[in-house]
Amino acid sequence: MIKLVVFDLDNVIIDGEAIDEIGKLANVEEDIAEITEKAMQGEIDFETSIKERVQLLEGTSIEDIQKVASELPLMPGAEDTINGLKENDVDVAIISGSFDVVADEIKEKLGVDAVYTNSFTVEDGKLTGEVTGPLVSGSKLDVLKDHVEEAGIALEDVVAVGDGANDISMIESAGCGIAFNAKDSVKEIADVVVEEKDLTKVLDEILNQLTTDDAEETVDEEEAQEAEEVEADVEEAAEETEESEEEADESEEPAEEVEAETEEAAEEPAEDAEEVVEEEPKKEEFVLADTMEGVRKQKDEKEAEISKVADEREEFNKIAREQRKIRDELNASLKENLNKAIEYRNERNEINKSVEEAKKARNEANAQIKNLEWNSGKRNKIKIENEIKKIDKIIETRVLDIKKENQLVKNANDLRKQLMEIHEDETAKGQADELKKVSEEEHEKVIELSEKAQEAHEEMLKYFRKTDDIRTAADEAHKKFIEARRNASAKHEEFKAILSDIHVINKKLGSNKPKRRKSDNKGSSGANKNREEKQRAEEIFAKFKQGGKVSTEEILLLQKYNIG
Repeated sequence: MIKLVVFDLDNVIIDGEAIDEIGKLANVEEDIAEITEKAMQGEIDFETSIKERVQLLEGTSIEDIQKVASELPLMPGAEDTINGLKENDVDVAIISGSFDVVADEIKEKLGVDAVYTNSFTVEDGKLTGEVTGPLVSGSKLDVLKDHVEEAGIALEDVVAVGDGANDISMIESAGCGIAFNAKDSVKEIADVVVEEKDLTKVLDEILNQLTTDDAEETVDEEEAQEAEEVEADVEEAAEETEESEEEADESEEPAEEVEAETEEAAEEPAEDAEEVVEEEPKKEEFVLADTMEGVRKQKDEKEAEISKVADEREEFNKIAREQRKIRDELNASLKENLNKAIEYRNERNEINKSVEEAKKARNEANAQIKNLEWNSGKRNKIKIENEIKKIDKIIETRVLDIKKENQLVKNANDLRKQLMEIHEDETAKGQADELKKVSEEEHEKVIELSEKAQEAHEEMLKYFRKTDDIRTAADEAHKKFIEARRNASAKHEEFKAILSDIHVINKKLGSNKPKRRKSDNKGSSGANKNREEKQRAEEIFAKFKQGGKVSTEEILLLQKYNIG
């Protein structure tokens, strides 16, 4: 049962990143936005990112920040969503790495129950560049655990809504995690993904879950509490019928024999029947036939009818059990596939780390090669050779006056003399050759590892697509389960209505029978039996008052003699 919904603040409750807007006051918005994006993607840890961003704001006026905070726009649907949750008795909290100067205003505006954020350090009305608060080094999950412990609820009763890497801990641990316009890393672990920038879509998901939970709990409680009682009643009614039929076969005066066995037992069910009619005012009052023969015929018809309804109810219960089993199996499979997808994602990420390492080694080798070539003279040699080629090409392809052509020839000869004077450093040349081998080896690693990373990525996508298909099938099975349980519940109401009619019939059959003759030996035996049963019932009630357990059979005996 959902008791608490926890929201991130930036890009969830408000439409934007508060610190990016504040950064405009110090003309550092681009630097801050770049750090924010890295943190959202999980490229740097949140503590580092928040400290670096706040450091950039040193000297900014807190008064100016308060003004910016008051003008930040709400996310579309934010107000309706918070109101909708409060109307359904669901508490709302904000856990954000943003700042109290923003969150406190939102808390007052929307009526949020609790807010957990960080704070700027201020001296003489200006930011010092330092930040404090529970979300600087602590995780959102740590804060959430403290809150639910104090509130006396479980994490499974929480819905967590967020969009960035620092929301993952609470989204994974909550009973339901919702990714709202989120990064891919958040979508991969969330139970629900909402792509539209409209918080009422989140509200719809939560209300649907609340409705489903209520439906299941209602049906479960009704069947658990009422079905056992009604089944006991119908078994008693069936026993009465069997006793009546047996005694009718054995006695010349069947009405007289039936009376002693059913008179007192019929009274209690008849009172139950009156209660059922009161609970169902729309049900037409059952009208008994004018003759006893007609009443007995009505009893036969009602018993056939209740048997049919009981079979139909059981069939719906059977469908519900089957669909619940299918749903649970699909959910188990969903979890397995999701874990597999996450395994491939982690494998891909590890391989990508190796790719980056290989790239770094390759690039470092190439940089050293360039330095060695420059210092060894090879660079100058290549440069002069290119100049000579350029001059030779001009002389060969262009029509020049003799003076200009002679000058070019002289320039080329001078360059050739310089070229002859250049001697490569053989040691540097050898080092450069070794580094080329290192560069080539690292480049091969980059290619090989990149292919492996791509394979892991494809496998990850395959399992994520599979989880989507399984989730759809599980949702369908759950809908069928709910539908079957509702149908079974409706049949159960029919069952109770028919049973109340049977109680009325049994009462009529019992109240119209003549008194037992005292000279009837069989009747005396029945009276003795009744006295013994009544005495036993009184003993059972005494045991019950002392705290002893009472079986279903013993409860029926107490009901028969109207004890307790």
